[in-house]
Amino acid sequence: MGFKDFLKGYRGNLRVILESAGAKIWSFIRVIRDDQIFEGVLLPRSDLDDDQHINLKLKNGYNIGVKYSPNMRIEVLDYKPVSYRLPEKKLFFKPDKPNITLIGTGGTVASRLDYNTGAVIPAFTPSELFSAVPEIEDICNLTPKPVMSVLSENMKPEDWVKIAKEVDKEITNGSVKGIIIAHGTDTMTYTASALSFMLRNPPLPIVFVGSQRSSDRPSSDAAFNLINACIFAAESNVGEVVICMHGSSSDNYALIHRATRVRKMHSSRRDAFKSIGSIPLAKLEAGRIKILLKNYTIAGAKKYDPQISLDTKVALLYFYPGMDASVIDYFIDKKYHGIVLIGTGLGHVSELLLPSIKRAVDSKIPVLMTTQTLWGYTGLNVYETGRKLLAAGVIPCSNILPEVAYTKLMWVLTQTDDLKQIRSLINTNMVGEILDREEYNGFMILQGVENGVENILKNI
Repeated sequence: MGFKDFLKGYRGNLRVILESAGAKIWSFIRVIRDDQIFEGVLLPRSDLDDDQHINLKLKNGYNIGVKYSPNMRIEVLDYKPVSYRLPEKKLFFKPDKPNITLIGTGGTVASRLDYNTGAVIPAFTPSELFSAVPEIEDICNLTPKPVMSVLSENMKPEDWVKIAKEVDKEITNGSVKGIIIAHGTDTMTYTASALSFMLRNPPLPIVFVGSQRSSDRPSSDAAFNLINACIFAAESNVGEVVICMHGSSSDNYALIHRATRVRKMHSSRRDAFKSIGSIPLAKLEAGRIKILLKNYTIAGAKKYDPQISLDTKVALLYFYPGMDASVIDYFIDKKYHGIVLIGTGLGHVSELLLPSIKRAVDSKIPVLMTTQTLWGYTGLNVYETGRKLLAAGVIPCSNILPEVAYTKLMWVLTQTDDLKQIRSLINTNMVGEILDREEYNGFMILQGVENGVENILKNI
């Protein structure tokens, strides 16, 4: 891979010392700074990066940035042009293997890093994908289908509808055993829960999968997660929308979470996804599926009921001390069709918000209440504030997670605009979003740690 600019992205003093040493992109160099020595392959930098760091890929595979110092010295040790294209691999259809469709929406789980720009490029031709993760070939006939390339934070409800329609096409086609959706992890639970309501009782597993760490890092979880998603899509009899991610920080097992009961609970850990108020639906270890929950929907046991539409004029508001009532008034004045509040404790907000909440309800805008605690239930009959909220017409959401209440209300509003019917639908358990009771071991912050919390505390 060549560059017209042999020191792409490097400017100022760094460019001067690199040029003086005869270095160019992909040179293996030694950087000497004060009493520190770093050796690695010189990587290009994005034009958006600063002019104070040298990017190196170390021999262990990790990338680092070395900050400029006036006494910095560079030595070129070697140079080998590098191609980061994945090699082509000849593929053969195996009639004894199940057919799986991989729908690409963005994220890093099926991708490679473009060192020209620092951007992640989808590895979405079949030959690229099987070259990157050859184990898939022994599991299924996987057909990649790129639908969009959107960072998960840029996903919109309109995108959820588009993804749902693509999944429905694959289901209607009738030639696949399961469907995998590659998605960025940051908002994956929103998209997955939205599809749960729009594609109720799917006749096959719909498996969301993501990656916490980019595919060029030695600690990337991309391949492990994708392999396990393929196994679950190809071999399980679960007719639900689920999320497949690492179950622990090691590459020893993956967990399958119900899409309406899961949350990303850490910004960077590979086992960031946790089932809330319940244990995960299943565990995958050494290629074997172990179902953990008994009350799951079996594929084909219920009538597939796609109703693919969302009302996007819904607001999700996190209550905080000192919150001004004008925040709620804003959404009323903007003619929003629904508001979901994330209240404290059992579902409380300041009494100063009550007039605006009453105004919303009087304007035929349903106002839902969830809880910031995530675990547990809303209980508006316990304290005076809760009773006042009920009197104002607030709809308590039992133990529905806030983002799930948000996507559910979007879907419910496409079914009816009658407040009484909305209340009834919100409090009807449709796709496992409401728990009759929490599992006795549901409240485990360190869920997935094999030895349990007690043994960890003994070692501290």
